[in-house]
Amino acid sequence: MPAPTTDSATLSTLVEVIGYVAGLLTSLAYLPQVVRIARTRSADDISLPTFRLLAVGVALWLVYGVGIGSWPVMAANAVGLGLILAVIWLKLRYSRRA
Repeated sequence: MPAPTTDSATLSTLVEVIGYVAGLLTSLAYLPQVVRIARTRSADDISLPTFRLLAVGVALWLVYGVGIGSWPVMAANAVGLGLILAVIWLKLRYSRRA
């Protein structure tokens, strides 16, 4: 098999960077929710079943990332799962109706 050309190596690196940026943005999307719940100490408007399902799905994506050895998938889903679990914890802590 021939060695990768500079163009294909550059493209591969670009795709990897896009994966990290996409993962970072989608994972950090939960941060404002975590901050809002922590500041207001109210989570009544948060759907616990939705975030539980989301946690399971993201955990499975994390396992998938480990299985294929993809650092962008692993990193994004590890961060996302941490923030989703924080939302769940805050929901259980501050909500009057869990």
